[in-house]
Amino acid sequence: MWEHQIPDFTVAGYRFIAYDRRTEGSAVDDLEALADHLVLDRFHLVGTAAGGIVAVDYALSFPKRLRTLVIANSIVGVQDEEYVEMQRRLRPPEFNKLPPEVRELGPSYRAANPKGTERWKALAQHVSPQATKNRITFAALETIGTPTLLLTGDADLYTPPSVLRLFAERFPNCDSVVIPECGHSAFWEQPEIFNRTVLGFITGK
Repeated sequence: MWEHQIPDFTVAGYRFIAYDRRTEGSAVDDLEALADHLVLDRFHLVGTAAGGIVAVDYALSFPKRLRTLVIANSIVGVQDEEYVEMQRRLRPPEFNKLPPEVRELGPSYRAANPKGTERWKALAQHVSPQATKNRITFAALETIGTPTLLLTGDADLYTPPSVLRLFAERFPNCDSVVIPECGHSAFWEQPEIFNRTVLGFITGK
């Protein structure tokens, strides 16, 4: 799914590692094992959607590993009951009956990019989130000192701008950006803005 990012990040001088999450086991332990296998020291971690939950969980588990943390279009996995209830209001049971591309690509993108929409559908695999290593709460987010960038789209049905602001208030060292004409897949729908924003953030740290 990162085919729009790899060229820009490698041209900028970064080693770009994309990996597939398993459907079972611990996503955080898998990521830590991968980092060990690749002999990584400290690195920049970017997660989108359910991958953003993994990224937050990893930042809570192994904070010394990270140079920066980028979380895009993610519900973050917060388990506070008031937040869980808000998510229920945002996405009632009927929501899951919609096609994935309607839930996760904004209307502007679907209207203007039929080929891109078909490519996204061919690549997207919706793996259920794995159990987190930590209990993710708003209080837990306040302990993450890693420089953090939060991104969402103005038409994201999972993490609209108002929800992004809730997160931005909790991360103590945080920048946040709302990308225009964009749904739940900013990295795919607006790759130029996404890449420029993320590269500007990580190179400035």
